[in-house]
Amino acid sequence: MRVVSVVGARPQFVKLAPVAVAAAAAGVEHVIVHTGQHYDAAMSDVFFDDLHIPAPDVHLGIGSGSHGVQTGAMLAALEGVLAQQAPDWVLVYGDTNSTLAAALAAVKIHLPVAHLEAGLRSFNRRMPEEHNRVLTDHAADLLLAPTQVAADHLRDEGLAARTVVVGDVMTDVCLSVRDAVHAGRVAVTQQVAGDHVVATIHRADNTDDPDRLRSIVAGLGGLGVPVLLLVHPRLRDRAAAFGIALDQGGIVPAEPLPYPQMVAAVLASRAVITDSGGLQKEAYLLDRPCVTLRTETEWVETLQDGWNVLVPHPGDLAAAVARPRPAVPRRMPFGDGHAADRVIAALSESHVVIM
Repeated sequence: MRVVSVVGARPQFVKLAPVAVAAAAAGVEHVIVHTGQHYDAAMSDVFFDDLHIPAPDVHLGIGSGSHGVQTGAMLAALEGVLAQQAPDWVLVYGDTNSTLAAALAAVKIHLPVAHLEAGLRSFNRRMPEEHNRVLTDHAADLLLAPTQVAADHLRDEGLAARTVVVGDVMTDVCLSVRDAVHAGRVAVTQQVAGDHVVATIHRADNTDDPDRLRSIVAGLGGLGVPVLLLVHPRLRDRAAAFGIALDQGGIVPAEPLPYPQMVAAVLASRAVITDSGGLQKEAYLLDRPCVTLRTETEWVETLQDGWNVLVPHPGDLAAAVARPRPAVPRRMPFGDGHAADRVIAALSESHVVIM
Protein backbone atom coordinates (compact mmCIF):
# COMPACT_ATOMS: atom_id res chain seq x y z
CA MET A 1 0.00 0.00 0.00
CA ARG A 2 1.24 3.46 -0.88
CA VAL A 3 0.09 6.47 1.17
CA VAL A 4 0.86 10.10 0.37
CA SER A 5 0.72 12.38 3.42
CA VAL A 6 0.24 16.08 2.61
CA VAL A 7 1.29 18.51 5.35
CA GLY A 8 2.20 22.16 5.51
CA ALA A 9 1.91 23.62 9.02
CA ARG A 10 3.30 23.02 12.51
CA PRO A 11 0.34 21.05 13.96
CA GLN A 12 0.38 18.76 10.94
CA PHE A 13 4.06 17.94 11.42
CA VAL A 14 3.30 16.85 14.98
CA LYS A 15 0.44 14.64 13.74
CA LEU A 16 2.62 13.25 10.96
CA ALA A 17 5.33 11.99 13.33
CA PRO A 18 3.51 8.95 14.81
CA VAL A 19 1.87 8.15 11.47
CA ALA A 20 5.29 7.97 9.81
CA VAL A 21 6.50 5.58 12.52
CA ALA A 22 3.38 3.40 12.26
CA ALA A 23 3.58 3.30 8.46
CA ALA A 24 7.22 2.20 8.56
CA ALA A 25 6.46 -0.50 11.13
CA ALA A 26 3.64 -1.85 8.96
CA GLY A 27 5.75 -1.87 5.78
CA VAL A 28 3.60 0.81 4.14
CA GLU A 29 5.20 2.90 1.39
CA HIS A 30 4.80 6.41 2.78
CA VAL A 31 5.47 9.51 0.69
CA ILE A 32 5.57 12.90 2.47
CA VAL A 33 4.62 16.05 0.57
CA HIS A 34 5.28 19.42 2.29
CA THR A 35 3.33 22.29 0.74
CA GLY A 36 5.48 24.97 2.36
CA GLN A 37 2.50 26.70 3.98
CA HIS A 38 4.70 27.25 7.04
CA TYR A 39 8.04 28.25 5.59
CA ASP A 40 9.59 29.82 8.72
CA ALA A 41 12.27 27.35 9.89
CA ALA A 42 11.09 27.65 13.51
CA MET A 43 7.60 26.59 12.45
CA SER A 44 8.63 23.97 9.91
CA ASP A 45 12.07 22.40 9.46
CA VAL A 46 12.84 22.13 13.16
CA PHE A 47 9.80 19.91 13.71
CA PHE A 48 11.04 17.34 11.21
CA ASP A 49 14.37 17.25 13.03
CA ASP A 50 13.08 17.20 16.60
CA LEU A 51 10.31 14.66 15.99
CA HIS A 52 12.56 12.46 13.82
CA ILE A 53 10.22 12.67 10.83
CA PRO A 54 11.74 11.57 7.50
CA ALA A 55 12.58 14.51 5.25
CA PRO A 56 9.77 15.38 2.83
CA ASP A 57 9.95 13.54 -0.47
CA VAL A 58 8.44 16.61 -2.18
CA HIS A 59 8.63 20.22 -0.99
CA LEU A 60 6.41 22.60 -2.96
CA GLY A 61 7.65 25.82 -1.31
CA ILE A 62 4.31 27.61 -1.74
CA GLY A 63 4.79 30.14 1.07
CA SER A 64 2.34 32.76 2.26
CA GLY A 65 -0.50 34.62 0.56
CA SER A 66 -4.18 35.32 0.98
CA HIS A 67 -6.37 32.27 1.56
CA GLY A 68 -7.47 32.09 -2.06
CA VAL A 69 -4.03 32.69 -3.54
CA GLN A 70 -2.32 30.23 -1.20
CA THR A 71 -4.94 27.48 -1.57
CA GLY A 72 -5.06 27.92 -5.34
CA ALA A 73 -1.28 27.70 -5.67
CA MET A 74 -1.23 24.53 -3.61
CA LEU A 75 -4.09 23.00 -5.60
CA ALA A 76 -2.31 23.63 -8.90
CA ALA A 77 1.01 22.26 -7.64
CA LEU A 78 -0.43 19.20 -5.90
CA GLU A 79 -2.41 17.86 -8.85
CA GLY A 80 0.68 16.83 -10.80
CA VAL A 81 2.48 15.47 -7.75
CA LEU A 82 -0.46 13.29 -6.70
CA ALA A 83 -1.06 12.06 -10.25
CA GLN A 84 2.60 11.05 -10.53
CA GLN A 85 2.58 9.25 -7.16
CA ALA A 86 -0.72 7.43 -7.86
CA PRO A 87 -1.19 6.41 -4.20
CA ASP A 88 -3.77 4.09 -2.71
CA TRP A 89 -4.61 6.88 -0.27
CA VAL A 90 -4.00 10.60 0.01
CA LEU A 91 -3.90 11.32 3.74
CA VAL A 92 -4.69 14.90 4.80
CA TYR A 93 -4.36 16.30 8.30
CA GLY A 94 -6.39 18.77 10.32
CA ASP A 95 -7.85 22.02 9.04
CA THR A 96 -5.34 24.17 7.15
CA ASN A 97 -5.33 25.46 3.59
CA SER A 98 -2.93 22.58 2.80
CA THR A 99 -5.61 20.15 3.96
CA LEU A 100 -8.33 21.54 1.72
CA ALA A 101 -6.05 21.97 -1.29
CA ALA A 102 -4.81 18.38 -1.08
CA ALA A 103 -8.32 16.99 -0.68
CA LEU A 104 -9.58 18.92 -3.70
CA ALA A 105 -6.57 18.03 -5.83
CA ALA A 106 -7.01 14.34 -5.03
CA VAL A 107 -10.75 14.04 -5.60
CA LYS A 108 -10.50 15.91 -8.91
CA ILE A 109 -8.20 13.17 -10.25
CA HIS A 110 -10.15 10.35 -8.59
CA LEU A 111 -7.72 9.42 -5.82
CA PRO A 112 -9.13 8.19 -2.46
CA VAL A 113 -8.81 10.73 0.37
CA ALA A 114 -8.62 10.01 4.09
CA HIS A 115 -9.02 12.90 6.54
CA LEU A 116 -7.17 12.57 9.83
CA GLU A 117 -8.79 14.56 12.65
CA ALA A 118 -12.16 14.50 10.90
CA GLY A 119 -15.35 15.71 12.55
CA LEU A 120 -14.01 18.58 14.63
CA ARG A 121 -16.41 21.51 14.69
CA SER A 122 -16.17 24.93 16.32
CA PHE A 123 -19.43 26.03 14.62
CA ASN A 124 -17.80 29.43 14.07
CA ARG A 125 -18.22 30.16 10.35
CA ARG A 126 -15.86 33.14 10.60
CA MET A 127 -12.89 30.81 11.05
CA PRO A 128 -11.19 29.71 7.82
CA GLU A 129 -10.29 26.48 9.60
CA GLU A 130 -13.98 25.64 10.04
CA HIS A 131 -14.64 25.88 6.30
CA ASN A 132 -11.56 23.76 5.62
CA ARG A 133 -12.74 21.06 8.05
CA VAL A 134 -16.29 20.83 6.75
CA LEU A 135 -15.38 20.89 3.06
CA THR A 136 -12.63 18.30 3.52
CA ASP A 137 -14.90 15.96 5.50
CA HIS A 138 -17.57 16.02 2.82
CA ALA A 139 -15.02 15.43 0.05
CA ALA A 140 -13.13 12.62 1.78
CA ASP A 141 -13.74 8.89 1.36
CA LEU A 142 -12.57 7.87 4.84
CA LEU A 143 -13.05 10.00 7.97
CA LEU A 144 -10.61 9.25 10.79
CA ALA A 145 -12.26 10.79 13.85
CA PRO A 146 -10.20 11.48 17.00
CA THR A 147 -13.09 11.24 19.49
CA GLN A 148 -16.66 10.08 19.79
CA VAL A 149 -17.80 13.71 19.84
CA ALA A 150 -16.20 14.21 16.43
CA ALA A 151 -17.82 11.02 15.15
CA ASP A 152 -21.20 12.27 16.39
CA HIS A 153 -20.76 15.48 14.38
CA LEU A 154 -20.06 13.43 11.27
CA ARG A 155 -23.10 11.25 11.91
CA ASP A 156 -25.25 14.37 12.21
CA GLU A 157 -23.99 15.44 8.76
CA GLY A 158 -24.84 12.10 7.19
CA LEU A 159 -21.25 10.80 7.09
CA ALA A 160 -21.39 7.95 9.60
CA ALA A 161 -20.76 5.25 6.98
CA ARG A 162 -17.35 6.73 6.16
CA THR A 163 -16.28 7.28 9.78
CA VAL A 164 -13.84 5.34 11.96
CA VAL A 165 -12.90 6.49 15.48
CA VAL A 166 -9.12 6.02 15.78
CA GLY A 167 -8.19 8.34 18.65
CA ASP A 168 -6.04 11.43 18.53
CA VAL A 169 -2.55 11.08 17.02
CA MET A 170 -1.35 14.22 18.79
CA THR A 171 -2.00 12.37 22.04
CA ASP A 172 0.45 9.71 20.85
CA VAL A 173 3.17 12.34 20.45
CA CYS A 174 2.36 14.44 23.49
CA LEU A 175 2.38 11.53 25.96
CA SER A 176 5.59 10.14 24.48
CA VAL A 177 7.37 13.50 24.72
CA ARG A 178 5.98 14.09 28.23
CA ASP A 179 7.54 10.82 29.36
CA ALA A 180 10.84 11.80 27.73
CA VAL A 181 10.82 15.14 29.58
CA HIS A 182 10.15 13.43 32.91
CA ALA A 183 12.95 10.96 32.20
CA GLY A 184 15.43 13.77 31.49
CA ARG A 185 15.82 12.88 27.82
CA VAL A 186 14.82 16.36 26.58
CA ALA A 187 17.29 19.24 26.80
CA VAL A 188 15.39 22.07 28.48
CA THR A 189 16.40 25.73 28.55
CA GLN A 190 14.55 27.45 31.39
CA GLN A 191 13.41 30.72 29.80
CA VAL A 192 11.23 31.84 32.72
CA ALA A 193 12.07 30.83 36.27
CA GLY A 194 9.46 30.18 38.93
CA ASP A 195 5.69 30.43 38.71
CA HIS A 196 4.63 31.45 35.19
CA VAL A 197 2.13 31.07 32.37
CA VAL A 198 2.79 29.90 28.80
CA ALA A 199 0.88 31.81 26.10
CA THR A 200 0.41 31.68 22.32
CA ILE A 201 -1.76 33.95 20.17
CA HIS A 202 -2.05 33.61 16.40
CA ARG A 203 -5.63 33.49 15.08
CA ALA A 204 -6.88 36.23 12.78
CA ASP A 205 -9.76 37.14 15.11
CA ASN A 206 -7.22 38.00 17.82
CA THR A 207 -4.43 39.53 15.76
CA ASP A 208 -5.96 41.40 12.81
CA ASP A 209 -7.83 44.06 14.80
CA PRO A 210 -5.34 46.46 16.43
CA ASP A 211 -7.62 47.37 19.35
CA ARG A 212 -8.29 43.75 20.24
CA LEU A 213 -4.65 42.78 19.92
CA ARG A 214 -3.65 45.75 22.06
CA SER A 215 -6.15 44.63 24.73
CA ILE A 216 -4.88 41.06 24.66
CA VAL A 217 -1.24 42.09 25.06
CA ALA A 218 -2.17 44.47 27.89
CA GLY A 219 -4.14 41.69 29.56
CA LEU A 220 -1.20 39.29 29.33
CA GLY A 221 1.18 41.90 30.64
CA GLY A 222 -1.02 42.70 33.62
CA LEU A 223 -1.51 39.18 35.00
CA GLY A 224 0.93 39.70 37.86
CA VAL A 225 2.96 36.61 36.94
CA PRO A 226 5.57 36.13 34.22
CA VAL A 227 4.11 35.14 30.85
CA LEU A 228 6.27 33.19 28.40
CA LEU A 229 4.76 34.40 25.11
CA LEU A 230 5.81 32.15 22.22
CA VAL A 231 5.56 34.57 19.31
CA HIS A 232 3.98 33.11 16.16
CA PRO A 233 5.10 34.87 12.94
CA ARG A 234 1.57 36.24 12.44
CA LEU A 235 1.56 37.81 15.91
CA ARG A 236 5.05 39.23 15.38
CA ASP A 237 4.07 40.83 12.07
CA ARG A 238 0.74 42.24 13.24
CA ALA A 239 2.19 43.66 16.46
CA ALA A 240 4.98 45.36 14.52
CA ALA A 241 2.51 46.78 11.98
CA PHE A 242 0.27 48.17 14.74
CA GLY A 243 3.14 49.49 16.87
CA ILE A 244 2.33 47.17 19.79
CA ALA A 245 5.25 46.23 22.04
CA LEU A 246 5.14 42.58 23.08
CA ASP A 247 7.39 42.94 26.14
CA GLN A 248 4.83 44.78 28.26
CA GLY A 249 4.56 44.12 32.00
CA GLY A 250 5.37 40.52 32.83
CA ILE A 251 5.51 39.29 29.23
CA VAL A 252 8.71 37.52 28.17
CA PRO A 253 8.53 37.23 24.34
CA ALA A 254 10.32 34.23 22.85
CA GLU A 255 10.59 32.45 19.52
CA PRO A 256 8.35 29.40 18.97
CA LEU A 257 9.88 26.39 20.67
CA PRO A 258 10.68 22.99 19.18
CA TYR A 259 7.91 20.60 20.17
CA PRO A 260 9.79 18.75 22.95
CA GLN A 261 10.83 22.05 24.54
CA MET A 262 7.27 23.37 24.21
CA VAL A 263 5.97 20.35 26.11
CA ALA A 264 8.64 20.93 28.75
CA ALA A 265 7.64 24.60 29.02
CA VAL A 266 3.99 23.69 29.59
CA LEU A 267 4.95 21.10 32.21
CA ALA A 268 6.97 23.77 34.04
CA SER A 269 4.10 26.29 33.97
CA ARG A 270 1.09 26.85 36.19
CA ALA A 271 -1.33 27.40 33.27
CA VAL A 272 -1.66 28.03 29.54
CA ILE A 273 -3.32 30.89 27.63
CA THR A 274 -3.91 30.28 23.93
CA ASP A 275 -6.18 30.49 20.93
CA SER A 276 -4.65 27.34 19.41
CA GLY A 277 -6.73 24.19 19.20
CA GLY A 278 -3.67 22.00 19.54
CA LEU A 279 -2.26 23.72 22.61
CA GLN A 280 -5.63 23.58 24.39
CA LYS A 281 -5.52 19.82 24.07
CA GLU A 282 -1.84 19.57 24.96
CA ALA A 283 -2.45 21.59 28.15
CA TYR A 284 -5.24 19.16 29.03
CA LEU A 285 -3.06 16.12 28.37
CA LEU A 286 -0.22 17.65 30.41
CA ASP A 287 -2.46 18.35 33.41
CA ARG A 288 -2.35 22.15 33.16
CA PRO A 289 -5.40 24.46 33.32
CA CYS A 290 -6.01 26.38 30.11
CA VAL A 291 -7.59 29.70 29.21
CA THR A 292 -8.74 29.91 25.58
CA LEU A 293 -9.10 33.38 24.08
CA ARG A 294 -12.03 32.48 21.86
CA THR A 295 -15.80 32.23 21.97
CA GLU A 296 -15.74 28.51 21.11
CA THR A 297 -13.51 25.48 20.83
CA GLU A 298 -13.43 22.49 18.52
CA TRP A 299 -12.03 20.44 21.44
CA VAL A 300 -15.10 20.64 23.67
CA GLU A 301 -13.85 17.69 25.73
CA THR A 302 -11.24 19.98 27.33
CA LEU A 303 -14.01 22.08 28.87
CA GLN A 304 -15.08 19.22 31.14
CA ASP A 305 -14.75 20.02 34.83
CA GLY A 306 -13.19 23.43 34.14
CA TRP A 307 -9.78 22.32 32.88
CA ASN A 308 -10.24 24.70 29.95
CA VAL A 309 -12.36 27.86 30.00
CA LEU A 310 -13.39 30.13 27.12
CA VAL A 311 -12.59 33.80 27.68
CA PRO A 312 -13.68 36.00 24.76
CA HIS A 313 -12.82 39.26 26.56
CA PRO A 314 -9.16 40.03 27.35
CA GLY A 315 -10.23 41.94 30.47
CA ASP A 316 -11.29 38.61 32.02
CA LEU A 317 -7.91 36.95 31.62
CA ALA A 318 -6.62 37.63 35.12
CA ALA A 319 -9.66 36.11 36.83
CA ALA A 320 -9.56 33.06 34.56
CA VAL A 321 -5.86 32.42 35.23
CA ALA A 322 -6.38 32.87 38.99
CA ARG A 323 -9.28 30.39 39.16
CA PRO A 324 -8.74 27.40 41.47
CA ARG A 325 -7.21 24.35 39.90
CA PRO A 326 -9.95 21.81 39.09
CA ALA A 327 -10.41 19.28 41.88
CA VAL A 328 -11.80 16.62 39.54
CA PRO A 329 -9.21 14.40 37.80
CA ARG A 330 -9.05 14.75 34.03
CA ARG A 331 -10.89 12.25 31.89
CA MET A 332 -9.07 10.79 28.88
CA PRO A 333 -11.34 11.13 25.83
CA PHE A 334 -8.51 11.38 23.30
CA GLY A 335 -7.37 7.78 23.17
CA ASP A 336 -4.63 5.60 24.63
CA GLY A 337 -1.59 6.81 22.69
CA HIS A 338 -1.88 4.26 19.86
CA ALA A 339 -4.03 6.20 17.39
CA ALA A 340 -1.43 6.13 14.60
CA ASP A 341 -1.46 2.32 14.51
CA ARG A 342 -5.26 2.45 14.11
CA VAL A 343 -4.89 5.00 11.30
CA ILE A 344 -2.66 2.66 9.29
CA ALA A 345 -4.94 -0.29 10.05
CA ALA A 346 -8.01 1.66 8.88
CA LEU A 347 -6.28 2.61 5.62
CA SER A 348 -5.22 -1.00 5.05
CA GLU A 349 -8.69 -2.38 5.74
CA SER A 350 -10.75 0.20 3.83
CA HIS A 351 -11.42 -0.28 0.15
CA VAL A 352 -12.73 2.60 -1.93
CA VAL A 353 -13.74 2.28 -5.56
CA ILE A 354 -13.54 5.62 -7.37
CA MET A 355 -15.89 5.71 -10.37
